[in-house]
Amino acid sequence: MEGARRKLIVVSNRGPVAYRRGDGGEREARRGAGGLVTALRGLLSHHDVTWIASAITEEDRAVAAEAGGEAVAETASDGSPYRLRLVAHEPAVYDAYYNVVANPMLWFVQHYLWGLVREPTLEGRLVEAWEGGYVPANEAFAEAVLAELDREPDSVAFFHDYHLYLAPRLVREQRPDAVLTHFIHIPWVQPDYWRILPEPMRFAIHDGLLANDVVGLHTRRWRLSFLRACEDIVGAVPDYVAGDSVSYRDRRVLVTARPISVDPQEFAELAESEAVLAEERELMVSRPELLVLRVDRTDPSKNVVRGFRAFELYLDAHPEMEGRVGMLALLDPSRQDVQQYADYAREIQATAERVNGRFGREGWLPIDLRMADNFPLSVAAYKQYDVLLVNAVFDGLNLISKEGPLVNTRDGVLVLSENAGSHEELAEWVVSVNPFDVAAQAEALHEALTMAADERRRRLEGLCAHVREHDLAAWSWLQMEDLARGASLRSAV
Repeated sequence: MEGARRKLIVVSNRGPVAYRRGDGGEREARRGAGGLVTALRGLLSHHDVTWIASAITEEDRAVAAEAGGEAVAETASDGSPYRLRLVAHEPAVYDAYYNVVANPMLWFVQHYLWGLVREPTLEGRLVEAWEGGYVPANEAFAEAVLAELDREPDSVAFFHDYHLYLAPRLVREQRPDAVLTHFIHIPWVQPDYWRILPEPMRFAIHDGLLANDVVGLHTRRWRLSFLRACEDIVGAVPDYVAGDSVSYRDRRVLVTARPISVDPQEFAELAESEAVLAEERELMVSRPELLVLRVDRTDPSKNVVRGFRAFELYLDAHPEMEGRVGMLALLDPSRQDVQQYADYAREIQATAERVNGRFGREGWLPIDLRMADNFPLSVAAYKQYDVLLVNAVFDGLNLISKEGPLVNTRDGVLVLSENAGSHEELAEWVVSVNPFDVAAQAEALHEALTMAADERRRRLEGLCAHVREHDLAAWSWLQMEDLARGASLRSAV
């Protein structure tokens, strides 16, 4: 599916590469971390892209300084050229922007993670971090976008995620005719939950997003929550009949539900790469008869501890499976400089140790916990699982639920949280679970592990066919189509 080639200014906190020094002292550009960067890399081959991102590593900052704040030429792994402009924030600004406001505050709000009885307590630190971190960081991104629009006035600015909610309004004030779009890759919560934040903050977030021509979310569920929040918090007027636009400050903004996807060809090639095959050979030596897999970050929203507890309940209920089934947990340590994330990582480790202490014996480790960033091992495990457990508390989409089945060779079954955004697409081929019901998750594991072979195959084939049809290229094409629709809405006001 091919659309018109566009000039895009992609704006995200993380970039497609991160710079570092190699063992020999030479500069290296390594693939950027995170699912968002992985998903967006496909844009590089289809459009003329300038990518604006934060300078995160020390070497990133050196590159930005050498370029005088301008963009540098880079090349994607497939040979596609692009320009990369790194924004070097002051360290204190970046810390407040990322480690206080974006994570954990906005992340916790948008995943319903605050319990509210004792947390959060807003005692001034958040306001200081907002004014001294989030606002100036967004201003720096906006300045970079404006500079690129000066260079290429007909470019489209394509903002991404919760780090950049203020930037579109800042750009719009200086470039009223610019074409702006913003895709939000995490859930959008109901209006009442936004009232955790002080009124000026929640107002600025929604006002900033409504400066775009298009606001995209992954699901109809998140889109409806966004429309309701815009109405409640800033007085916008949603079109609930069509359900796809909102009027605000003499503008109409298109609001879409477009679930992002993956590149099936990329994963087919990865599955047969030497790095993955080497990991798979090693995995085959130690794998149990039946393998339950989870691949995640050590993020509280991913619900790893409840997943371990569900596996424990499963073993309690089915002693005949001891020694036959094991859980492999490949967890990427996430945001360990944020206290809530560090505490959760310790809880994950403690829970795995407790379960292994109860059930483990020589030659069998019930939960094989590996906390490291090892993408080839993750792909190798995707190929080998019998059950893939994705039990997120809430998730904007969840790419793991699409990546794993594409390369699986064992007719593996996906156990999927009903609060993962991908559940809206994939429900007919998965075993659905309530992420808070640990007993039901244990029963779901049993259902998946004992499912008839022909039913396992039917579900996997149906899921894979859907992902191949609705792939990353199709998502990218729809983004460009939505831009045209958004522009027509604006011109009709």
